Amino acid sequence: MRPYTPSGNPEPSDADLVTTARLTEAGELLGINVLNHIILSGDGFVSLKTGGYL
Repeated sequence: MRPYTPSGNPEPSDADLVTTARLTEAGELLGINVLNHIILSGDGFVSLKTGGYL
């Protein structure tokens, strides 16, 4: 697993994926849809929805 500190790399870490999954599950319980999770860095961004992670 990668560290939790920002690396400047916008690719999702294991922690990003776990957090997104937990938020999605919590949202389902509350009737809230998680539409996307976007990771920003100085080098660009990654959309977990576009990347097929969500």
